[in-house]
Amino acid sequence: MSTTEGQVLEFELGEETYCVSIDYVTEIVDVGDLTTVPNAPRHVEGVMDLRGRTTSIVNPKSVFGIGDSGAEQRIIVFDPEIIEDQSAAGWLVDEVDQVVQISDEQVDDSPAADSDGSIRGVVKREDDFVIWVDPRVVHSN
Repeated sequence: MSTTEGQVLEFELGEETYCVSIDYVTEIVDVGDLTTVPNAPRHVEGVMDLRGRTTSIVNPKSVFGIGDSGAEQRIIVFDPEIIEDQSAAGWLVDEVDQVVQISDEQVDDSPAADSDGSIRGVVKREDDFVIWVDPRVVHSN
């Protein structure tokens, strides 16, 4: 059994809180000017130049079937090493909350509804849950 201990970055998408392993994140930036790409998949909002590298900006709300609130304010930029074709990518999120340490006891296995493996598990909290997603799976689909 693989260990799930480590640090995660929590962020908001609509009404829900999600998280990704902090190991995948290179930086968090404000939403800037996006250039739309003709004929791009519907979850790709566009591209932007981040430190001289063309970075695809994905709206995870489209991927996870969450209603678009138009409240996106931050971009979580992922390490290109995690993406199959090694291209730079970032996720448009409503807000970035915090980095937290989690342990195996706090994580339940992925729900049965997760057919593509993009949900790594659910982190239990005192009063709610945080959905742990795997950006490697999302970007390989």
